[in-house]
This record gives sequence, structure tokens and C-alpha cells, in this order.
Amino acid sequence: MEYRKLRVIISGGGTGGHIFPAVSIADKLRKLNPETEILFVGAEGRMEMEKVPAAGYRIVGLPIAGLQRKLSLSNLIHNLSLPFKLADSMRRASTIIEEFEPDVAIGVGGYASAPLLREAEKLRVPTLIQEQNSFAGLTNKMLAKRVDSICVAYEGMERFFPKEKIVLSGNPIRTGIHPYSEAERAEGLEFYGFTPGRRHLCVIGGSLGSGTLNQAMKGWIEAGCPGGDDVEVLWQCGRYYKKGVDEFMQGRSLPNIRYTDFIARMDLAYAMADVLVSRSGASSISEICAAGKTAIFVPSPNVAENHQTHNAMALVNRGAARMVRDDEAAQKLMAAAMELVHDPAEIGKIGKNAAAMALPDAAQTIADEIYRIAR
Repeated sequence: MEYRKLRVIISGGGTGGHIFPAVSIADKLRKLNPETEILFVGAEGRMEMEKVPAAGYRIVGLPIAGLQRKLSLSNLIHNLSLPFKLADSMRRASTIIEEFEPDVAIGVGGYASAPLLREAEKLRVPTLIQEQNSFAGLTNKMLAKRVDSICVAYEGMERFFPKEKIVLSGNPIRTGIHPYSEAERAEGLEFYGFTPGRRHLCVIGGSLGSGTLNQAMKGWIEAGCPGGDDVEVLWQCGRYYKKGVDEFMQGRSLPNIRYTDFIARMDLAYAMADVLVSRSGASSISEICAAGKTAIFVPSPNVAENHQTHNAMALVNRGAARMVRDDEAAQKLMAAAMELVHDPAEIGKIGKNAAAMALPDAAQTIADEIYRIAR
């Protein structure tokens, strides 16, 4: 295939789970043809307005906002303003498209993508959406009937989308994530100051952190780390919780535990870990599968359509992961982790099943589909 220069608009965001795949798609398109021009469109005041420029791309914000479902006076006022924000966003989206003249418009989920793709369809611009989760988001379900192509990360998505439009692509992931050799494992252990021959657990709370995972770790430490005499733990507590964890750890001598707010070398963390404990966002699951790692997922309950539970169960049902419910994590999570980390046969079986679900060439597959439909 000839990868000619394109003009591409990518819209959506709101969370890192939407932003990272969007940037990965942009990076792949630029790699295939460095002259390709890319414009991002996001929601004013949301995470993408900071993260996308940091990745080297231009972004324009729309005044669109999401529906607030909790009952309160402020949320009622907010919701009453939504029709006006939507109308304004549609007008601005139309102007952006007319001025930029894209060859294709891409939506990655999140409410910012709705007005942009609706206007692109009206102006006869080819459109593609990418759904990262195993349970489709509301925006993508609304857009599905009119777009030209739908790239998905899980099988069985014809429950939500027209079957003839679906392309099983997987989710784009960071470079450097792959099944690791023993040499890479040794490099990871050395990098994090861990001891070869012991068992190694990695608890990933995400960049902001997870209160549930942190509470489970604190409870385990307060109980004397039962079952963990030969276990070393890398604990990512997250930026939001770092101060509280600092205070908790003060005065405790725990040489087997390393904690940090952010893991810069996630590739080496994957390489050295026997077992991972993680939330089950789409990007995390895709990376864990690509690395062929064994994980216990604790789905966040604070997400739309409970999609993290659906993501986790897609693996659990195929023997490719284990799951502990958020409301049971304080009592059950670390006991489950200690049991699993000491079971090499089960670790090997789960990791092999996870690797079988990996789709490591997702960005290339999506890029090829973009070129197929581009005008």
C-alpha cells in the first residue's frame, strides 16, 4: 500500500484511555508518511487539551460537556446548559472541518467526538471510530450507523455495531511492550533493585492512583504482609495519593516493598513481574496481553457502563486473567495475589492465554483502514 500524505482530524478524549490510543494512531500515521497533517479536536478543560500538545500535536477545543447523572442543583444547571453547548460545538466543528479540509475524520470515544464526526458525515468526509473497550461507549454506539468503519479491540462487538463495518484491530499500545526474555527480566530486577530468585508482584494504580488498590496494600502491610516473606512488591500509588502513602510508610522498615507515584519504565516493570495487579482499563489490558503477563484485575466501579468489568471478564472467561471485585478488594485482593504469585504453573498458563489474545499490530491495522476509506 502507498502511504500518501493525508489530512486527518482525530477527535475524542476525556480520559487517558481515550487519549493514548489516539496519539498512538497519530504517531503511526506520521511514521508512515511524515508529511501527513493531523489536527486533534477535544473538549475544553479536559485532559486532552494538555496531553495532546505535550505529545507534539495541535488541538482545538469544543465547549461540549457530558451529562451529569448524580442528582444535585449544580448538576441540574449543568445539564440544562448541554443543548446550547452541543449546538455551539456543532457549529464550531463544521467550521473546523471546512477550514482544515480533512481526508478522513477519526473518533476515539468520549463526548468530544460526537459533534465532530456528525458534522464530518454531513460534509461527506469519510469517518472511522475506534472502540477500545469490550462494552461499547455511548458516543460510539450513537455514531456507529453512519460511520464508514469501526475498529474494535474485542471479538463479539456485533452486539453493538453493524457487523459489516467492524475491523478487529486491537488497541494501539506503547512501543517496547512485548513478551520478555530472561535477560530483560534480569534487567528489570536490577533497575528496580529487586533480588533474583524471589517472587515479584507489581501493583499498578495508574498515573493518578487507585484508592482501592492503595487501601488493599496498606491493609496487607498493617497485617504484617502475610504470605509475602519471599515476595518483593513494586507499588505504584499514584500522584494523587503519594503524600498519604508517604505518611503511612514513614517509620516502617519494608525493604521488600518499593513504592512510587509514577512508573517511568513500564516495560521493565512488566519484564520483572511474575504477577500484576491492575485496574482493567482498555490500554492496560492490551499492554498486559501484549506482554503475555499474568494479572489480577480490580475493575473500577467509577466508569461509564461498567466497562472495566466487561473488559476484565473478556479475559477471565478465557482463562487469561483473574478478577477481584472493587468492593471485595480490601478483604481478598492481596491474599489472592500471594496465592497466585507462588503458583508458577498457573502463572504460566494464564500468561500464555493472555498472550493469545494480544493484537500487537493494532496501530498499523487502524492506519491501513484509515487509508482504505480516506478520500
